[in-house]
Amino acid sequence: QVQLVESGGGLVQPGGSLRLSCAASGSIFRINAMGWYRQAPGEKRELVARITSGMTNYAEFVEGRFTISRDNAKNTVYLQMNTLKPEDTAIYYCNAVGIEVYGARVFDSWGQGTQVTVSS
Repeated sequence: QVQLVESGGGLVQPGGSLRLSCAASGSIFRINAMGWYRQAPGEKRELVARITSGMTNYAEFVEGRFTISRDNAKNTVYLQMNTLKPEDTAIYYCNAVGIEVYGARVFDSWGQGTQVTVSS
C-alpha cells in the first residue's frame, strides 16, 4: 500500500502565503503523477494543481498564485500558495498515482487532508 501524509496547512491572513507538503511512502515502484485537490464546505472536491514528469497543470482560479513542485528522490510534492484569498479556504488533499512494487499494481492514493483557512 501507499500512504500520503500532508503538512503545512493553517490559518493565514488574506494576501499571505503557505507551503503545503505531501510525502508518499510504502510499496512504491514509480509515481506517475502527484496533485493537490481541495474541498470547501458544501462543495465538490476540485483539482488545484497536478504534476507529472515534466508537465504541470493548474486550475483557472490559481491565476499564477500557486506553484506545484516535486522532489522525486523524496517522493514528495509541494504546493507554494501566495496571495491567498478567503475563497481559498478549504481542506487540501494530496493525491498520487503510480505503480506498486509488488505485482505491478496501479495505486491511486489520497492523503487525509490539511485545513487551509484564509481569514483576517
